[in-house]
Parts: sequence; C-alpha cells; structure tokens
Amino acid sequence: MNEQACTTILVGKKATIDGSTMIARNDDTFLPLTPQRFIMQKAVHGRHEMWRSTQNGFEAPLPADGYRTTMTPNVDVKGLGYFGESSINEKNVAMSATESVYGNPLALAHDPFVVDGLAEDSLQSMVAPFITSAREGVLYLGELIKKYGSPEGNGVLFADKDEVWYMEIVTGHHWAATRIPDDAYAIAANQVAQDYIDFNDPQNYLWSEGLQEFVEKYHLNPDKSTFNFRKIFGTDNEKDRHYNTPRVWYGQRYFNPEIQQDPRSSDLPFICRSKRLLKVEDLTYVLASHYNETKYDPLGHGSQADKLKFRPISLNRTQNSHVLQIRNDVFTKNAALMWICFGVPTFTPYVPFYTNATDTDPSWSQTPLEYDITSAYWMYRTLSMLTESHYAQFVQKNRDYLIKTREVLHRLISEIDNGVADLNGEEATAYLTKENYRIVAQMRELTMEAIADCVTGGLELSKLTFDMDKNL
Repeated sequence: MNEQACTTILVGKKATIDGSTMIARNDDTFLPLTPQRFIMQKAVHGRHEMWRSTQNGFEAPLPADGYRTTMTPNVDVKGLGYFGESSINEKNVAMSATESVYGNPLALAHDPFVVDGLAEDSLQSMVAPFITSAREGVLYLGELIKKYGSPEGNGVLFADKDEVWYMEIVTGHHWAATRIPDDAYAIAANQVAQDYIDFNDPQNYLWSEGLQEFVEKYHLNPDKSTFNFRKIFGTDNEKDRHYNTPRVWYGQRYFNPEIQQDPRSSDLPFICRSKRLLKVEDLTYVLASHYNETKYDPLGHGSQADKLKFRPISLNRTQNSHVLQIRNDVFTKNAALMWICFGVPTFTPYVPFYTNATDTDPSWSQTPLEYDITSAYWMYRTLSMLTESHYAQFVQKNRDYLIKTREVLHRLISEIDNGVADLNGEEATAYLTKENYRIVAQMRELTMEAIADCVTGGLELSKLTFDMDKNL
C-alpha cells in the first residue's frame, strides 16, 4: 500500500487556551494535485452492505447502524482510493487517519504486514461512524486489526471533549496507544513516536493482545529496563534525520522556544508541555510552516545547502490540512469544529465548519477532477500557486489576507455560537448547516479578492515590458 507523508499534532484540554481538545494533521500525498472533497455522510440504520477497497482488495461488512459523520475523501476513488482522512461524528468524536509510520524489519519479520488487511484508504470509513468516545475508537480499531491485520504502519488520532489518544499500528497485528495528558501536547512525523508504554496504567495506555510477550519472545527490546515503543518498533536512520525528526523539532521549538534541541536528534520527547496555552492558530502555524525564521527555510535567506537540508512541514502536495476541535466552553450541539485547509497551508486559511450539520456546501462537497475555480479546492490551490509564483512581492499581501480571514472567521464563530444558544435538536442542526454556507460565502468573497489582487499585481511584474525614453 502507498503511505502518506504527514505531520500530526495532538493537544489535551488543559493545554489549550479555551479548554478544547484538538487533533490536527497535514495529509501529504504524492502529487501536487489530488483533489479532495468535504462531505457529510448521513447516519444509517439497518443496512446490509460490504466495504470494498479499490486499492488492496480489503473487504468487510459494515455495521448495520452508523452515526452521521464528516469525511474528506479523494475525488478519484477508483484510481486513488477513498481515504476518508478526517472526521467528526454526531457524537462529537474526532478521528484523523493516518500518520504513516514505518516499522523495523526485525519486528516485521515475525509479524509481517497483511497485504489485503485494513489499510488507510478504508480505515476512516470502517471506524469513525461507529464510535462514541476517543478511547472506544482505539479499542474498536484494535479489534479490527486483530481480525483483519494491517498492510502498513499507521498512526491514528482520536479525540472527544475529554480525552486525546494517539495509536500506532506497527506490524501486521500489533499496536499501542497513549492518552495525551490533559496538560500536554505531542507531535509525530512519519516515525514511530510513542516512547514509554506503562503496562500498569491501562487508563492511559492501551496495547494489542500479547504485545509484551511478542517483544520478549523475539528479543526486540534493546533497552535493559524499560519498554520504549519507539526503540522497539521504530526506525532511526539517516532518512529520519532529514525527512522526519526536523519537523517534530520545529513544532516543539515553536511551542517551547526555551528548549534547545538538535533537529536531527533521535531522542526528541513524545509527551511535551508548553509554558503557554495553545490555540488553533498555534497548530495551524506549525502545519503551515517551512522552518520559518531559521536557516532551513526554503523560502528564506539561508545557504542553498541549508534550505534543502530538511523536508518542510507544509508542502505543495499537502492536499488536506485540518484541526479537529471539540470545545468545552459552549453547548454540546455546537462544540465540534472542523477547521479545513484545501490549499497549500502556507498560503491559505483554515475554514471552520460546525459538524452538527446535515450537508456541506457544493463548492466543498462536489470537487471536480479538472480545474474549476468555483470549487473550494481549486480556488485555494489557485491562490497558493499565485502567491508562491511572486513570493517576494506577494508574501505581505498574503499575510494581510490570512490575518483578515482569521479575524472574520472568529467573529463569525462568536455570532453563530450566540445565534444557536436558544435552539435545540433539528432546529439547531438546520441553523448550523445554514451558517456553514454563510462562512463559505464570506471566505469565497475574501479569497477571490486576494486572487484578483495577485493576478492584477502579477501582470505588472512581467519581464515583457519596455519603457521608451521620451527624448528619443
């Protein structure tokens, strides 16, 4: 199976500025253009249906009943697979799948991947509509991996209003999961990230059946006295130090600037605590970053060697970046927000959607495979390309646009939260559905203005120009 090169952030509720839980991820694919959609999958009752992957032959029966759930799948399902990727269901349980991780050959020799097992393209659809808590999500997926096996290494994110969990599937059937402490955050980037698993604390750690026995039987643990999941099942090589660890280093550097670490370190911590409370914009800054204000920035002023040394976090092939936020300072009916970026995150905004809704705007849900600027995916990618094409001249305009959109969006969220306060049930859902459309319309207006500014400004930068001396 193909695996995705992504970056993940998870934050507990006492580590955020408003008491919300947040899980976030960049979905990085293999091409600059892999069109995505944002859809609302309706609740189902009493169905009899099989799930079939278009990629690896996996198939399994779907449960008869499922909750209403958002999804952000590929448009080209037949060619590229479904890949639901990110969701919040009607029980306000968030899930993001997956952060690709790579197991080491010693472990895989004794529990190899299952070619037609449950892979990333099917994972979201097989789990997200059927869980009522983050912890249940880990256990539910764990049972599926036990039954069907996995064809790849995957890190999966779960959150509800109280708990945040990170689960890593590292062989055909083995996995472990850590509950992120309420006052902490964690960052992962295509390496096995979890470190110490405490088998005496099942409230905060979960694991596959027989995990300890498997490690002991095949002599997989290099440590004398601890069970370090990363060192037992992960990789630690030159590619990691240029492609993976620098991204974790940069995120931790931004959240904890007082801590000095090496971007190529193999021992960056998994569980971290920031001295400040984190907000949505802190997570989106990291997901949109490219080693900003360091010598490694490919858009900066370092040497050519430094600018090309490490893989940036935000890429032109980041197809879907998201922050899934479950808030605790509002009513349950409007607590869940899905912040989605379909452009290159460096240049385009994260648009919030209330997930207690019945559908999504057609400009988001009906993305065409071919270019069409009326589609949100293509509109935001247009702005990304135009901004980068004349970066030195357009970067300040782009910053001004992003600052303005954040102000507008937070004002809208405040208005909508107030407007839904006295509504309940279907009336509240209908109101939030309508307001999602309003958010889309306002963002389209602002973004088309920014695109027009780039086009007209770019024409003035053409090298095909000539000023004739009036004295001639």
